[in-house]
Amino acid sequence: MLGFGTVARKVFGTTNDRKIKATRPMIERINALEPEFEKLTDEGLVAKTQELREALAGGKTTDDILPEAFANCREAARRALGLRAFDVQLMGGMFLHQGNIAEMKTGEGKTLVATFPAYLNALSGEGVHIVTVNDYLARRDAEWMGKVYAALGMTTGVVYPQQPEAEKRAAYACDVTYATNNELGFDYLRDNMKSELKDMYQRGHNFAIVDEVDSILIDEARTPLIISGPSEDRSELYKTVDTIIPLLQDDHFTLDEKTRNVTFTDEGNEFLEAHLAGAGLLPEGQSLYDPESTTLVHHINQGLRAHKLFQRDKDYIVRDGQIVLIDEFTGRMMAGRRLSDGLHQAIEAKEGVDIQPENVTLASITFQNYFRLYNKLAGMTGTALTEADEFAEIYRLGVVEVPTNRPIAREDRHDAVYRTAAEKYAAIVEEIKKANAKGQPVLVGTTSIEKSEFLSQMLEKEGVVHNVLNARQHEQEAQIVADAGKPGAVTIATNMAGRGTDIKLGGNLDYKVMKALAADPEGDPEAIRARIEAETAAAEQKVKEAGGLYVLATERHESRRIDNQLRGRSGRQGDPGRSAFFLSLEDDLMRIFGSERLDNVLQKLGMKEGEAIVHPWVNKSLERAQAKVEGRNFDIRKQLLKFDDVMNDQRKVIFGQRREIMENEDLGEIAQDMRHQVIDDLVDQFIPARSYADQWDGQGLYVAVLETLGMDLPILKWVEEDGVDDQVIRDRLYEESNKTMAAKADQFGPENMRQIEKQVLLQTIDAKWREHILTLDHLRSVVGFRGYAQRDPLNEYKNEAFQLFEGMLDSLRADVTKKLSQIRPLTEEEQKRMMAQIEAQRAAIQAEATAAPPQGEAEAQAAAPGFVEADPSTWGNPGRNDPCPCGSGQKFKHCHGQLA
Repeated sequence: MLGFGTVARKVFGTTNDRKIKATRPMIERINALEPEFEKLTDEGLVAKTQELREALAGGKTTDDILPEAFANCREAARRALGLRAFDVQLMGGMFLHQGNIAEMKTGEGKTLVATFPAYLNALSGEGVHIVTVNDYLARRDAEWMGKVYAALGMTTGVVYPQQPEAEKRAAYACDVTYATNNELGFDYLRDNMKSELKDMYQRGHNFAIVDEVDSILIDEARTPLIISGPSEDRSELYKTVDTIIPLLQDDHFTLDEKTRNVTFTDEGNEFLEAHLAGAGLLPEGQSLYDPESTTLVHHINQGLRAHKLFQRDKDYIVRDGQIVLIDEFTGRMMAGRRLSDGLHQAIEAKEGVDIQPENVTLASITFQNYFRLYNKLAGMTGTALTEADEFAEIYRLGVVEVPTNRPIAREDRHDAVYRTAAEKYAAIVEEIKKANAKGQPVLVGTTSIEKSEFLSQMLEKEGVVHNVLNARQHEQEAQIVADAGKPGAVTIATNMAGRGTDIKLGGNLDYKVMKALAADPEGDPEAIRARIEAETAAAEQKVKEAGGLYVLATERHESRRIDNQLRGRSGRQGDPGRSAFFLSLEDDLMRIFGSERLDNVLQKLGMKEGEAIVHPWVNKSLERAQAKVEGRNFDIRKQLLKFDDVMNDQRKVIFGQRREIMENEDLGEIAQDMRHQVIDDLVDQFIPARSYADQWDGQGLYVAVLETLGMDLPILKWVEEDGVDDQVIRDRLYEESNKTMAAKADQFGPENMRQIEKQVLLQTIDAKWREHILTLDHLRSVVGFRGYAQRDPLNEYKNEAFQLFEGMLDSLRADVTKKLSQIRPLTEEEQKRMMAQIEAQRAAIQAEATAAPPQGEAEAQAAAPGFVEADPSTWGNPGRNDPCPCGSGQKFKHCHGQLA
């Protein structure tokens, strides 16, 4: 019997169906305009853009001009790229313009879809940001879709790491700017550390379209973006702790893989106290439970986590003597990203590489709070429905499932569960051999580099030719993915989410043509293309007859979305295909979520070795386990956000204050208000309201005024005068301080004084904000213990953070006032002394330069026989911080030695 919900959906359709239906009239209007726009000249398309800009400026809304804008953009794409957008692509563009997430399957052309709302919203002149998951896609999409914007008379920019300042500023000034989420967030933080408005990169946050929105706004939102500076070096402590951790026995700690936490048992604490005392780290008579041991306990915990929770070639790799983290969702290296709280240093000690000093936070923001700065936000992905609640709650984004252009013809099989990993891998190899024998391409999904390389070795033994795509083969990514659809191709990939390159049956035509033209530069390009088109069409037909692309997953990921993304690689644009998941009871997800009961059931059923259980119930129970993990991860992100929201309110005040200071030409009034507030605080402190004259502390006020305001005033006489109250003293202090600062302004000159005030204000705000962030970090790390006293840690954090912020503002006023009171022009004698010091330093540097210096590694290589500047293979092994041998003037690590 059908439930009421099912009957209602059959009669009225789902909410999603109604949203799709509502776009039909608008699509018909755009299609009706197509013949008119086809008649326009290339100049006519650009003129139409200007016409639409004027219509917006004249009071029309973006919704009013949508049909014409979309029709113009469709025609520009057809001419520039040879691609005519399907109706479903226009539909996806409309949902993005409305500020939704458009869920569109792999191969439906999301890159082109983004151009429609981007063009429409860029007509206002306020700029649009298109956000990608990596720099390769940002550059590729900007170059590819830039042709469409150029045909429409619009500018396109791309932002990337280590970009020259002028180029980055120009990229942000473009109509449409492509960038990664990391670079956008970091540039926002950098902008709010600048001291001049003209040095800022970003010009506002009008509209952002986030590609692979689930990966960026969900998966990467667990860790905040942090700009940090070095603190004291503790590398010896990490090394000593690292020698003790391997001595621990299993009964010395408990490991919780669900929450990724490790804690010491009582036996472990006793063992550690004995060894730490022996190593001289724990003073005699001091216990690990004493408050003085907090830092040491923190380092030991991080050492234990590094050894027990972080695995080489799964969570990180060692490359060029550095620990490079691997993104668990995309399998990519995250060069430059470091774990905080000393955990990265603990891993460096474990692997025996150079330990970089810990950092202190200079500025930070979460992705959630960065992307909530935009007036309008939208996103695209192949998989968002499973996280619809989180998108709605955190970002106020709706999720709309856009239908595919052609029906999906992929066959999704039920999961096959084996008892052991060995049986599972043996079955996988047999399945690959079967598909390979009939010419069917296979994409094998693994969850770690280690497992992909283990499977690769098994296939090598069986003589199966294959490619491996993981963080180690990052550079060949596009080529490997382009070849993955060829007949009989076998590709082992670690986490295929967000790769941004389609797997086309028969192979990627454009890549084949590019290779052929590179191999035969003298050949006729048209003849070469025609030959390769015919070969590719034949190969595509062969693959279709063999059943299309076979996606074979070796494990379930803890997120259903990642599994769905892998599945979605097959069956694009109505192509045939199939997908299957091969699992074992030894897989992480199965092992952590109660596989013992299942193992007992399978043994009772008398399952033979090599047999698998295949049943819909298994799929259901696995999906329930995945939903539990997703729910827990959502709670972690929500908790992170609640705490960051407290800081975010304060961050907005500080960043707003900084901007106001930079925009203001004359800050004399702000400085005066601060000074008067400080005077009020001093008078309130030493001459309390409604107190008698004999209770006043005139001496204290005199010393405080001398110290803070730099003024030697007869305050002791003032307080003894008849009829003098606290207000009279206030007014006299206001007047004297105003006179002093006016005289100082005359000495420096009005223009210089304005610059001094601006720099003092900004530098003091930055220093105070850095201290405040550090204090909040410390508060955050201990406030959880308040829960044991039946107090809500979040409320405690809010209250204390507010008090700390008020205290910071008070000390900010006092510091600014004190610094401005103490500055004075240099005397002639001081100027001479300073010039003499500068000359002495210059002479010393000159003498050092003319003496024969020892050759640096890069210079030595440049002088070596056989060195060719243009050929990196002749450079030997330059140091990471040496000048690049290519002669660019940059450090090697920022040029040819840049990590992929």
